[in-house]
Amino acid sequence: MAVPQRRISKTRKRMRRTHFKLSVEGLVTCPNCGEMIKSHHVCPKCGYYAGKAQFLDGKLVKEEAPKAEKKAPAKKAPAKKAAKKEEK
Repeated sequence: MAVPQRRISKTRKRMRRTHFKLSVEGLVTCPNCGEMIKSHHVCPKCGYYAGKAQFLDGKLVKEEAPKAEKKAPAKKAPAKKAAKKEEK
């Protein structure tokens, strides 16, 4: 079994551990408010994503597409009935 011959000093231990550090990656600034946010996420402060409001006052904003108006079919007189009336 591997056993250290001597105790490792605090300085030597800390010098070895200087390379074991956390790094924060993937943070960008929000173009609307300037807050640091995760990339490709809605800003928790202002509720904007890609320049569009996603949340306002804590409620989800849904952009509704304009509804297509239903066109009523043009009324045509049945050809058979019109032809019968002309014959009489």
